[in-house]
Amino acid sequence: MPIPGWQPAESPFHPGEQAIQTKLGGRDRMETLGRRMIRDFLPEQHQQFYAQLPYFLVGTVDRDGHPWVSILVGEPGFISTPHDRTLHIAAQPLLGDPLANHLAVGLDIGFLGIELHTRRRNRVNGVVRAMTPDGFDVEVRQTFGNCPKYIQARQFDLQAFEPTATKPIQTLTQLGDAEREAIAAADTFFIATAYLDDTASLAKGVDVSHRGGQPGFIRVEGNTLTVPDFTGNGFFNTFGNIEVNPRAGLLFIDFDQGNLLYLTGRAEVIWDGDPEIERYAGAERLFRFHLTTGVHVAGGLPLSGSPTELSPFLKETGPWLPEQPD
Repeated sequence: MPIPGWQPAESPFHPGEQAIQTKLGGRDRMETLGRRMIRDFLPEQHQQFYAQLPYFLVGTVDRDGHPWVSILVGEPGFISTPHDRTLHIAAQPLLGDPLANHLAVGLDIGFLGIELHTRRRNRVNGVVRAMTPDGFDVEVRQTFGNCPKYIQARQFDLQAFEPTATKPIQTLTQLGDAEREAIAAADTFFIATAYLDDTASLAKGVDVSHRGGQPGFIRVEGNTLTVPDFTGNGFFNTFGNIEVNPRAGLLFIDFDQGNLLYLTGRAEVIWDGDPEIERYAGAERLFRFHLTTGVHVAGGLPLSGSPTELSPFLKETGPWLPEQPD
């Protein structure tokens, strides 16, 4: 049965996304699917979903063009929908979050609502239209759901917290041993990318997405991260953005200690045909990130989590194989 949805005159995909869909042979199918799935309003089930979340992932771009991923936290209900084309967020950035430096009316913004314990996730992007005493309002431009692949199941409980309570904050331009160890042990991170050409109309915006893998799926070499990319929904929002704007922001969360590692830098995609891809079983391509700057906030996330259940989709993936000698 067709999904009731948005049938815009313009494509929901910009030239970067279209180029990659064409490169990989799925352009016509993705256009048809995108026009069915991508909407310019919030369906009722999405409104209900967001209202039950205690956290919301946020993607933005700062005044210097650097993408960042943030996480906003509040009692369930802090995300509300006064209108099916409006989100109200009753939360402030956490202490040390780069978002606090550029959150303002007119800001392009993307959200990922993800319920880790059910592996359900939905995405939305839009523009900040008003700052309010308790947060801000966003005009919705695009919304769609994502599949549950590669999400590690975790249950979170919100702890009592003071958003401005002092926490150890470190600004960095290089990864130290602690940051490298945390990244190398991670099974999850979040990525923000953007396409902000004003001529793009419906396809303009910031995207924030989830990436998951077995612990150790991120290879750390100095200030460079290399990550296998697995089969996804085929829209290529993230990689389409990188095709035309090779920058990305990453967020790593220490789910045990509540540490937050915000990174921004240069991004690139390693496509099929490169022998390096064969070093990680299940990888279709590789994502590579080169650090520009970052912020490490110790104990910055006021959520406590349960033990992790790895995604069953990861059984056929990894680990990294040794580099073959010439």
